[in-house]
Amino acid sequence: MTPEPYALTLAGAIDALSSRTLSCTALTQSLLDRIDATDANVQAWAWLDREHALAAARALDARRTSGGGSRLEGVPIGVKDIVATAGMPTQMGSPIYAGAIPARDAECVARLHSAGGMVMGKTVTTEFAFMQPGKTRNPWNAACTPGGSSSGSAAAVALGQVPAAIGTQTNGSVIRPAAYCGVVGFKPGKDLLPFAGVHRFSPTLDTLGVFARTVGDCALLAGVLGGEGAITPADDSQPALACLPEFPWVAISSEQREALDTAATVLRNAGARVTTLALPPACSDAPTQLRRIMLHEAVRELGTSQVRERGRMSAKLNAALDEGRAIGESAYSDAMARRDEIINALTDWLAGFDAVLTPPAPGPAPQDLTQTGDAACCSLWSLAGFPALTLPIALAPNGLPLGMQLAAPALHDQRLIAVGKWCEQRLPFHGLV
Repeated sequence: MTPEPYALTLAGAIDALSSRTLSCTALTQSLLDRIDATDANVQAWAWLDREHALAAARALDARRTSGGGSRLEGVPIGVKDIVATAGMPTQMGSPIYAGAIPARDAECVARLHSAGGMVMGKTVTTEFAFMQPGKTRNPWNAACTPGGSSSGSAAAVALGQVPAAIGTQTNGSVIRPAAYCGVVGFKPGKDLLPFAGVHRFSPTLDTLGVFARTVGDCALLAGVLGGEGAITPADDSQPALACLPEFPWVAISSEQREALDTAATVLRNAGARVTTLALPPACSDAPTQLRRIMLHEAVRELGTSQVRERGRMSAKLNAALDEGRAIGESAYSDAMARRDEIINALTDWLAGFDAVLTPPAPGPAPQDLTQTGDAACCSLWSLAGFPALTLPIALAPNGLPLGMQLAAPALHDQRLIAVGKWCEQRLPFHGLV
């Protein structure tokens, strides 16, 4: 049976569009119908104009009829609402920017358009991509958090409202919501994808990322956004994997640990070399150093706005910025030096391995809409700027998804994607929500 257009993967939609068995308009209409059918309890979108989307799709169909293909062939993509989009609101999840419309696209959006893609709409972000939740709910259980800060992007992909979406990560803002919502999330290595035109929170840590329902789709979209040669085919041989089943700074739930153990056994039986390791002692304070860097730099980015708009910022953000003001330049410099030491320790530790297998989150999504979950399982790779990938591998007893995170040393994005594809083939996870 031919799937409904909304159920197509990104690669499947591109194939259908390029073969002319599907038009951009028909695909966009199917996605809009899917949003109408599924979004009432989830609310993944900060801004969505149906007529605008259909008009853009018709324009792309007309352009395609006149000749010439493109890498994305007119596929609609969700874009996190801290990414500048000319002619569409970019509201940062904050009343301070309500209705604000940028004059220019962010660089990643410009590349999306150049590749023939279209912006479906703006997906919900937490306030300034920090910790105050937006309106989005988890698509598997609306009483649970979808994670953050890229909450709308993860939820929209999980529901088949778009085949792929753009997000960002400072600490755990791609990997955690992808794990909670049962989709694939890819945070490339630092600066592989362009960040110009995206709201900054911590320039040392901020990274553009992508969501899709397959590893290959994440690689496809990241390749478009990264430009020529950003993501190229890599060796897909049986991988050598380090396994880090826990972190010293966070407790991993029994269901997450069991899912990871089962996955490691499956991969080992399929021919992977899986070696359980302990974290190097030099990395034991990584979350502390990340927080110092993140909040000190956040004051540089948002401090002036806080002085002017404190009453329209959440208590969580105000407290974080107040904490950041108390972090002096000396402590910040020490944290940056410790970051270099941690990067060196991790690079040496992973020598001889293609990737390290870890939990993406302590467990399934918490049933608590006042928070976005614990990012502690992501802190190490975010601090180091290493590429990380999560894919869904199981359902917890309460029916919520559980994921598996893979990370690799700097500049090993291509091999990480190849390892992710290899693992995905042996750890199938079925279905849209």
